[in-house]
Parts: sequence; structure tokens; C-alpha cells
Amino acid sequence: MTKTGAFLAFMAVVLGLIVSGAEARAAERGSVTNMPIPRFVSLKVSEANVRRGPSLTHKIDWVFTRRGMPLEVTGEFGHWRRVQDRDGVGGWVHYSLISGARTAIVDRDLAPVLVRAAADGQVKARLEAGVIVNMDKCGPVWCRVKVGGYRGWMERSALWGLKPGEVIE
Repeated sequence: MTKTGAFLAFMAVVLGLIVSGAEARAAERGSVTNMPIPRFVSLKVSEANVRRGPSLTHKIDWVFTRRGMPLEVTGEFGHWRRVQDRDGVGGWVHYSLISGARTAIVDRDLAPVLVRAAADGQVKARLEAGVIVNMDKCGPVWCRVKVGGYRGWMERSALWGLKPGEVIE
């Protein structure tokens, strides 16, 4: 075997291990809920204490103050969920403070909300970065959103709160 052939075989093994690791993480389930980890949820309340550990005895590190804010669940322990926001800030919150309702944060300033799911669709509104939208449907490219009396379509790439390839129906 040539050096090039050996190198290519080695890279194939490495890439196979990387893909296997990603598939294993994608297939991970929560020990309490048996739901996928990671997964996205939203903040059910307008104020939630975020603790260092999964109990009331742990110190409060943060307080999330935006009802509807999307959060990524990265762990479970009893009635507690380890979550993080789009900046990676987080900790443990009680499960009663989060909801399965899907929301997203606009990640691009002045992102358009369109009448239809097409790049040439009429613009209904433009949203500033940081605005929280409700999502009721999301495909590979477009998400149907609702915010402030507007309902329309946004490019998925302008939103944070979805796993890659995730479809919401």
C-alpha cells in the first residue's frame, strides 16, 4: 500500500468514527423522559432561576427573564433539566418552567417575514435580531412563524432554536 493509500484508509477510519460519534449523540435519550438529548424547548414563565446543579440547594447563577425563549435541553436529572440559551449560557431549571412549545430567536438583523415560503415572496415584516417567534411548521429551508400579529414564512437559517435537519410539522 502506498503512503497516499494508507493515509486515505486512515482518514476513512477517522471520519467513520466521527460520524459514528455524531450518530450516537443524535440517538441519545434522556434518562428521565426518554426524549432526545439535545432537544429544544421554550421558557414557560417570565422569570426562571438557573442553578448550578439539579436541586433547590444549588446556587442560582442566572435568571432567564424572557418568556418563550428557546432553550436547548442537554441533560436530565429527576425533575431538573440542564439547559442552555443560544449563547451557551445555562444551567439547571425545574421541568415545570419549560414547555414543549417551539419558539426560535431571530439570529439575523432585519430578517424578513414573507407571505409565502419563497425567496421572491412579498415581505410582511422585518424582524430585529433577538426577537422571539413562535414556530408551528418548519422544513429544510423555511419555517412558518407567528409574532406580534404577523404570520408568515422565514428562512430557517435566520433562526436559532432548531437542530440541523429537524422538521416540525
